[in-house]
Amino acid sequence: MTQTQKSRREILEQFVAAKPTDAFARYGLALECAKTGEDEAANENFKKLLETNPNYVAGYYQFAQFLARIGRLDEARKLLSDGVVVAQNAGDMHARDEMQAALALLR
Repeated sequence: MTQTQKSRREILEQFVAAKPTDAFARYGLALECAKTGEDEAANENFKKLLETNPNYVAGYYQFAQFLARIGRLDEARKLLSDGVVVAQNAGDMHARDEMQAALALLR
């Protein structure tokens, strides 16, 4: 199988296998799983992302969006609240504001 014949998920899984703590690869894999409806895999990859990279601001927003989409609203709210603090501490006011707006919509 050539590189072009592999699915995006397979390629991302190879990146994650090679560098399990690489935030960008894990984030991409989590997003790909969420996009293709592989909810359990998406959930696991988002959790691992934030466990190994707790300051990866985008992970909070996307994980919360995923959880809200599958009906886990309390967990989504908690992630957004945590993400607001992480974004604030990172000086990422755009992400902070975006998460605050998303949190307001879930209340």
